[in-house]
Amino acid sequence: MFRENYLTPYFVTMRVKKHSGELVEFNPNSLRHSLSRSGASEEEVDRVFDVIQPKLYDGITTRELYELAFDQLKQVRNTYAARYSLKKALRDLGPEGFYFEKWVARLFQEDGYKAITSQTLQGHAVTHEIDVVAQKGNELLAVECKFRNDIDAKISVTTPMYFLSRVNDIGNIPYTFFNKTMPVTQGWLVTNAYLTSDSKTFGEHYKINLLAWDYPEDRSIKRLVDSNGEYPITCLTSINSEDKAKLLKSQCILVKDIVRDPKFLKVIDGNPDKTESILHEAQELIDSPLEHHLNL
Repeated sequence: MFRENYLTPYFVTMRVKKHSGELVEFNPNSLRHSLSRSGASEEEVDRVFDVIQPKLYDGITTRELYELAFDQLKQVRNTYAARYSLKKALRDLGPEGFYFEKWVARLFQEDGYKAITSQTLQGHAVTHEIDVVAQKGNELLAVECKFRNDIDAKISVTTPMYFLSRVNDIGNIPYTFFNKTMPVTQGWLVTNAYLTSDSKTFGEHYKINLLAWDYPEDRSIKRLVDSNGEYPITCLTSINSEDKAKLLKSQCILVKDIVRDPKFLKVIDGNPDKTESILHEAQELIDSPLEHHLNL
């Protein structure tokens, strides 16, 4: 357990301003937990927290708080900061979510599926643009990706309702993908945002597979990535935004990609020392999963 937190009376009533402008009470234990999710030890978390605490003030924004934590974690170890930045790294797959769809396809591929993006399926009534089609064994999945730039965004119940109607329209129709013909067996709705309680209830009732930043609790995006090491390339702290864009354009989506094929790094300008630093961070990031493997 972490050592008991000590805060002055001023900080006990300190508030944090969310992206929406809403002020919420600062929870030091919540911050400690998020720091620990980076892989830092209890002692390292305590040390980072002790540096951050004097810099806090009433009304501090979530962005400022994130940047303070990120900077301090990076000083301890790059991979801690990389894990801590996962939520932002997913938003960096925007601005339109094209690369988020590519990343979701890679999630399924890493789990043994064959997957392809941006497919048009003719339904009973109309045609449908499906973000990701994935196949493994006797499963054929239609995956809808909902990308959001807003840090606090939530997917309302109208989204799974609409997706269910699309799944019903393409149901019981044989499609040929990857040299195999079969009907769609499951629909998946994947988002980097949160889900409203109604969205969760609706999805559970109609057996829509929902995958969001923090849902389902035992295999949410953040848990899947931490356990399986499917970090997007945008997580790396040793590469700037311009170089990340170049890597994404060259179809280098996962951190694992540059570990498996360092030739990807040829698209960016870097000396041997920089390349070695990038590869070291990438290798360390995927070699130290936080949890046991979780299947999709």
